[in-house]
Amino acid sequence: MDKKKLLDAISKALEDKGKKKFVQSVEFIMNFRGVDFTKPEQRLNLDIPLPHGKGGKEPKVIVIGDENFCAEAKRSGADQLILPGDLAALGGDLTKLKAMTMKSVLLAQPNQMGNVAKTVGQYLGPRGKIPKPLVGNMKDSIERTKRSIRIASKGKYLPVAHALVGSESMNSQDLADNIEAVYEAVTKKVGQPNVKGAYVKLTMGKPVKVTV
Repeated sequence: MDKKKLLDAISKALEDKGKKKFVQSVEFIMNFRGVDFTKPEQRLNLDIPLPHGKGGKEPKVIVIGDENFCAEAKRSGADQLILPGDLAALGGDLTKLKAMTMKSVLLAQPNQMGNVAKTVGQYLGPRGKIPKPLVGNMKDSIERTKRSIRIASKGKYLPVAHALVGSESMNSQDLADNIEAVYEAVTKKVGQPNVKGAYVKLTMGKPVKVTV
């Protein structure tokens, strides 16, 4: 992807922000040829860390684990904790579970993954909210999770991918770095020749074509 042309497209997209009463997200859209997302082996299911985060749109990180594990997670930046004994109650209160997970990402102590599947997996699974095991350096993992986005093929499996890559409050260079990270991760999966087109836009703005 030509960096200068990408920066030009971002600048043009940002000109469309007007005087909205909220900070708009910046979105990156890719469409494809020769890719069939109805085939499981070709679908996108990627967690991509953005080098510069999401511009204040980071999700809350909820950690599931025992008391000692959760205490360390709290010190490492987790926003909310769930003890094993609370999972069963959550499984019986879907309204509370939905509200808790709507704008959050879940991580779990590895030995709690079975408990998660048994108690709340039936609800979380279809919504793409099953927690990932929290392993390695806890602080690094939580920080990486907060600045990551997920791109997953779903619904009608159209040959297109959407990604939130930041907000209009970020500078163009940081947005370009984030877009390049998404582009590289996606093309590694589908192959660069299969990218038909790419666009950048604000939430309420018009798509601006990016030369790829």
